[in-house]
Amino acid sequence: MKKAYIRSFGCQMNEYDADKMSDVLALAYGTERTNSLEDADIILFNTCSVRENAQEKVFHHLGRLRPLKAAKPELLIGVGGCVASQEGAEIVRRVPHVDFVFGPQTLHRLPQLIAARRASGRAQVDISFPAIEKFDHLPQARRQGPTAFVSIMEGCSKFCSFCIVPYTRGEEVSRPLPDVLAEVAGLAMQGVREITLLGQNVNAYRGRVGDDSADLAFLIETIAEMPGVERIRFTTSHPREMSARLVEVYGRVPKLVSHLHLPVQSGADRVLAAMKRGYTALEYKSIIRKLRAVRPGMSFSSDFIVGFPGETDADFQATLRLVEEVGFGDSYSFIYSPRPGTPAAELGDDTPAEVKEQRLAQLQRRIDLQGADERRRMLGRVERVLVEGHAAKDPAELAGRTDNNVVVNFPGAAALIGRLVELRITQAMTHSLRGELLAETAAA
Repeated sequence: MKKAYIRSFGCQMNEYDADKMSDVLALAYGTERTNSLEDADIILFNTCSVRENAQEKVFHHLGRLRPLKAAKPELLIGVGGCVASQEGAEIVRRVPHVDFVFGPQTLHRLPQLIAARRASGRAQVDISFPAIEKFDHLPQARRQGPTAFVSIMEGCSKFCSFCIVPYTRGEEVSRPLPDVLAEVAGLAMQGVREITLLGQNVNAYRGRVGDDSADLAFLIETIAEMPGVERIRFTTSHPREMSARLVEVYGRVPKLVSHLHLPVQSGADRVLAAMKRGYTALEYKSIIRKLRAVRPGMSFSSDFIVGFPGETDADFQATLRLVEEVGFGDSYSFIYSPRPGTPAAELGDDTPAEVKEQRLAQLQRRIDLQGADERRRMLGRVERVLVEGHAAKDPAELAGRTDNNVVVNFPGAAALIGRLVELRITQAMTHSLRGELLAETAAA
């Protein structure tokens, strides 16, 4: 096999897993990734079951591969991720041209699955949950640029009533602290300057170190001391795990960025209780106040579910008030869609679809306006930006992110990629900024 096509759906954990699949195949077979289905010797779909009709969308994409498989019988087709974990052998039954199915915890077994498929002539399915075994068998992390994701834990034990993740990725399991630190050190030696720590509930991290365990606060403090690491981010967090120690770290560790993605889902206590989130709107706002007390000017983004079963107009208005009081500048907002097998799927829902759509549009308008205000307040300021590469819309320019996670495009030499530079913000765009290099940075 020479070329691998890997398409990933969903969250950043899936993007991380897709990169690891690529690493596993490269080590085993010397494969390189391709963006062309027709050129691929192996095709992997890394799936997500969070969105509406996720399973059917996967089956639709797989169905379109039938002619390609018929024309190229030696082509291997695999399905991984959360839909694979949910559906298992049903995928092979419905789509016989699929060669193997694997879960998020068994991606490291790809070579064994491929070998078994070739030896037996039968499709292979492995959707087991072998804790953190995969991290012990993955190739050494490779630099993809000046930023890198590092997965520090797997699974979720919160069991929110709407969420399928605990059933598809298993319960929370943390990687040992020395393993995480070794991966970060290796990336820093390759030139990575910004580390994003990943987990379904990343702030629930409890990594073993000898007979003891380390929390996320200790991990951040330790990484901040590593040579080469200039910035630290983490996602996705749960409000119930925002400990006092973690809040205090924002006051002690400048390398921890001034932006936090902290999903709230709703501003109505009644809805939060039905979602089994384990906190009230007041408790959530208290966390925000504590964080801003130790890190003034901190910015926040969040997740929202609109139209959860039983949500009234009063509940939705409570969400809008929370949005305004916190001042979220960005969000991932969705209309509720039931996930089969979750408790919320059994709840009655009498809110018309058009009402849910109106609420979603109103919520997103409010957050977009707040985000625009936040970017306008940055005009004229000098911001420290990590240059990640060329600008998406103009390859002649460069692009990077501010400490509070806003993209800045600016003219500059390619030699600046991978460096932290100082820019004066000159223009606020719809979802980004424009800037100009300070003379000192340009001269350097």
